[in-house]
Amino acid sequence: MAHINLKKLIADKELLSIVHNLISTLDTSIFLQDTEGNILLGEDSRYFLGKYPVKAADKVIGWVTGAPEATLVAQMLSYIATKELEKKTLAVDTLEKYEELNLLYDLSGKITTCLGIKEITKLVIAEAVKLITATSASVMLLNKETGTLEIISAWGIEYSRKTIIKPGVGIAGCVLLSGKAEIVNHVLSDNRYLPGANIIRSLLCAPLTNQNGTIGVINLSSTTQANYTAQDLKLLTALASQGAAAIDNVLLQKNKLKAERIKNHLQRYLSSQVAQVIIDTQGEIAFQPTKQKVTVLSVDIRNFTSKCEELAPEVIVKYLNEYFTQMVSVIFRHQGTVNKFVGDMIVAMFGAPSELAEQEKRAIEAAIAMQRSLRKIPNPWIRKNFTIGIGISTGEVIVGNIGSPQHLDYTAIGDEVSIASRLQSIATGGQILCSQSVYRPTRNIFKFERLGSVTVKGKKKSIEAFEVCYRRL
Repeated sequence: MAHINLKKLIADKELLSIVHNLISTLDTSIFLQDTEGNILLGEDSRYFLGKYPVKAADKVIGWVTGAPEATLVAQMLSYIATKELEKKTLAVDTLEKYEELNLLYDLSGKITTCLGIKEITKLVIAEAVKLITATSASVMLLNKETGTLEIISAWGIEYSRKTIIKPGVGIAGCVLLSGKAEIVNHVLSDNRYLPGANIIRSLLCAPLTNQNGTIGVINLSSTTQANYTAQDLKLLTALASQGAAAIDNVLLQKNKLKAERIKNHLQRYLSSQVAQVIIDTQGEIAFQPTKQKVTVLSVDIRNFTSKCEELAPEVIVKYLNEYFTQMVSVIFRHQGTVNKFVGDMIVAMFGAPSELAEQEKRAIEAAIAMQRSLRKIPNPWIRKNFTIGIGISTGEVIVGNIGSPQHLDYTAIGDEVSIASRLQSIATGGQILCSQSVYRPTRNIFKFERLGSVTVKGKKKSIEAFEVCYRRL
């Protein structure tokens, strides 16, 4: 805080000359004294009638005593003192700004090398206690699961706090809730104070705030009376702001990595587009079993068992994995979801877990692409020996997590699943068979051949079957 000393002010020769000239012009005698009664100019006289204050802004820094004309001297000195105070204040403010910017610049350089939240908070505390007197310091972050403040990093006098700090509880909890930094120089008289093992008398507390709100607080405290200033709080707030931004970046990076891991897992079962939709969904996607319209595609290798006898088991597994990789890639490209593998059979869904427009069309397009892709597969043995039959049906099924608490599968149960499987079982190599429910919405898009009513295993009534006519390679 800048202040003006009257003795130093009138020590200036030029100013002193002006004062003497003014006194001479007024043709009067005065004496000048500071606030402690020390005479700085002139001599005390009992004949002096008035006492006039010399002020720097609103603060009295001395007195001019003399005849009424002496008030002009007091006014002139007050004007000069006020201007001098303004210069000093500006200089102090500029210096403080420079120190603050320099501090933030240095911290910014150091904080970019920190990879974890604990490392960041330790660095912020270390920088804070270099600049501000304290016997202990801590950074507390809000645990969203428990709704309480937890100490992430601490420095100085150790203490164990048993009291659970929630938003609005204790000084730290109040700062968390308000988002406003506080100076508490008389902690023991503050009714929000929660006593710990060590009594503290002065405290600074600043919020750690990011774009989503306040995520924690930083505390600096002293066991002795520290009399913290607004400048101390300003510095701590600047450090807290820098620390919060760095923590935010770490959390953002962690969330990105988490999302990537989730996406990588999801992409084993879903197309990358569907996986991204699930990740991007703001609300929760319900995996509880629900009734939903889904198009089911079932594909199986014809005479696979007999083909297995021609090769060693490990070779068959290798070839089967090549085949699955190719088929799953086609399903994903057409926005399908792999429901399950049963031996050499693949069951895919279109329209789950997220809704899919024109799902029947996409399923038929995927089936045609699978038949053609098989003929282009790099492995010559697979091209020669593997042929596939495909069945497609659409309608309402129960879809969601089904199983026991120990093991759940995301799957579909219903007639349409069975019908797709039965149509696949009667399809010859290269054939794509559809139920009437698939034929109706796509009859103007693809060419079909009506096969008439067919009886499928497990169904008392026969079903209308249609073969998709496509150009085979």
